[in-house]
Amino acid sequence: MNTLSYKTVSANKKTVNKEWVVVDAEGEILGRLSSKIAMIIRGKNKPSFTPNVDCGDNVIVINADKVKLTGNKFADKQYVSYTGYPGGQRFISPKELMAKHPERVIEKAVRGMLPKNRLGKALFGNLHVYAGAEHPHAAQNPKTI
Repeated sequence: MNTLSYKTVSANKKTVNKEWVVVDAEGEILGRLSSKIAMIIRGKNKPSFTPNVDCGDNVIVINADKVKLTGNKFADKQYVSYTGYPGGQRFISPKELMAKHPERVIEKAVRGMLPKNRLGKALFGNLHVYAGAEHPHAAQNPKTI
């Protein structure tokens, strides 16, 4: 058996094949949708996955305002942020966040599923979320999932 034919190929920035993908969030459950998006952004659905390289696809999410949460989470769940000042802890529910910025609900869910390092910050840049059915990335010829 020729052992040289069984080399493990690690992807790098030049050899990665990145594509554009459109995901329709209408009627989808937030956590289940977000975990699938995070896997696509990370590149874990590809045979050439390399943990330390951005080898995932660019994901466009449309109809973010029509995503669902199960149970009473739409009213009961709390997103916590801190302004940096004493007494500056702020809470907002998904119901309030959907009214102001519907894209941020999906963005927060996906960001929590990505690595907490420089690679995770770079991967998050591959996510593009839009509240309506329109998106400005038609020139990339994205394929629909």
